[in-house]
Amino acid sequence: MDVKAHKAEDVECLKGLIRQERKAKQRDRYRAVLLALEQNTTPKIVEKLDCSRSFVQKWVYRYRDGDLSDLQERARPGQPTKLRREDEELFKRRLEGGAQRGDGVCTLRGKDIQRILAEEFNAHYSLDGAYDLLHRLGYSCLKPRPRHRKNDAKIMAQWKKEAPLLFKKSKRSIPQSGLKSGSRTKAGLANKAP
Repeated sequence: MDVKAHKAEDVECLKGLIRQERKAKQRDRYRAVLLALEQNTTPKIVEKLDCSRSFVQKWVYRYRDGDLSDLQERARPGQPTKLRREDEELFKRRLEGGAQRGDGVCTLRGKDIQRILAEEFNAHYSLDGAYDLLHRLGYSCLKPRPRHRKNDAKIMAQWKKEAPLLFKKSKRSIPQSGLKSGSRTKAGLANKAP
């Protein structure tokens, strides 16, 4: 490939970037450009990096038409989030506060999160979308079952002591016999041939 360095220090800079880079794809971009600057052909670079011809050409041409900063992956536009980024902290504080009187529940579930998002933040999510949002914000949907605010450990312990037994051990209903198998058949019937 006929590519020349824009600055004399680009080759040394690329070598340093290759040593520091932790992401393999980004490192291969730098290596492709460095090999092209060292006058290697495209097939030779493809063989050394074990990648496609279009990958090598894309990143070498990007350097040729720009500079080293053009070797970084560009941000990919996507669909904007339904909950605005500036409202995320407010939403987190609302969740940290737990269920409120107007919620009508003692703990928030997925449906409650959906309702809060729609009513308080004007962000309409599906149930799966609400769970995905919670996961992205660092929340887990699995929590231990909450204790009701009226539960009293002393009263429950006292009830366990004083409550009548809910079940009694039953006496054996099968009569004991000399058979070890526990069968109810008579001993003499097993020996008779059909």
